[in-house]
Amino acid sequence: MEYSKLISVSGMSGLFELLTSKSDGAIAKSLDNDSTQFISSRAHQFSHLESIEVFTTRDNVFLAEVFIAMGKSKEALPSEKDPKAVTAYYKKVFPNMDFERVYASDMKKMVKWFAQLQKHNVEPTIPADDEVEAADAKD
Repeated sequence: MEYSKLISVSGMSGLFELLTSKSDGAIAKSLDNDSTQFISSRAHQFSHLESIEVFTTRDNVFLAEVFIAMGKSKEALPSEKDPKAVTAYYKKVFPNMDFERVYASDMKKMVKWFAQLQKHNVEPTIPADDEVEAADAKD
């Protein structure tokens, strides 16, 4: 499984591996339970993980950069159910995050997603500039 094939789907929990796209949606496999399903683009929006950016006190960074910092950290992952612990975790692991603009719910989601990546041995990769431009052209 490649990081570049992973998506988040609005209104649905967890991450999905994009298997194929269709004109009216996509067929994706859930990383939570390995179920494969059709997801309608009329009811949901798809976001490729590699195109998601995180607000920092400087320039925005790709979500992969946050995941890479999390992987290098010796800090234990906090419970995603404890927003104070999650915020304290990110203040140690990624102190440049803009805590005014990144909501606690987003930080909790990143903890959950990172745990899923680890479970499936997926290495986050930062896209090259030409890959980002190609992905933006498709959207």
